[in-house]
Amino acid sequence: MFKEINGLPGHVLVIHAVVVLVPLLALLASGYGLVPRWRPRLGWAVLALSVVTPIVAWVATESGEELEEVLRGRGYPPEGLQKIHEHSEYGDTLLWFTVGLAVAALVLLALTSRSPRMTRLPSWLTWLVTAVVLVLSVFALVYVYLTGDSGAQMVWSNIV
Repeated sequence: MFKEINGLPGHVLVIHAVVVLVPLLALLASGYGLVPRWRPRLGWAVLALSVVTPIVAWVATESGEELEEVLRGRGYPPEGLQKIHEHSEYGDTLLWFTVGLAVAALVLLALTSRSPRMTRLPSWLTWLVTAVVLVLSVFALVYVYLTGDSGAQMVWSNIV
């Protein structure tokens, strides 16, 4: 399913969305939590990114595994496959940090909604979830860099 899109490896096309959406989610969710006056303007974007970004990251992970299987089937050298496996591990970790960040951002959106149930919760809870969003944002940004860099190194070194 994720092998090709119009004859091109699906992974190559999808990863560009991940490289843009993960940092965007990290930055907007962090801004949403840290600057309350921005919340009315950023809420819709944080909501949309929290839904779309984990899906795109999952598709990138799945398409990468499909590409790895194709390369393995073509008899790629073991050292190249090892580098691909390392890249894949970074991608798997990135997926989990992206999912965690999206869930934390959704919780933050719920906590800051004007729902009567939410207004009864202690205000420090919003700041605690904001701290979680910040930590997950840092890890997601680090892993989007590590994953992207390892993939780019393979491409530019003619491993893939």
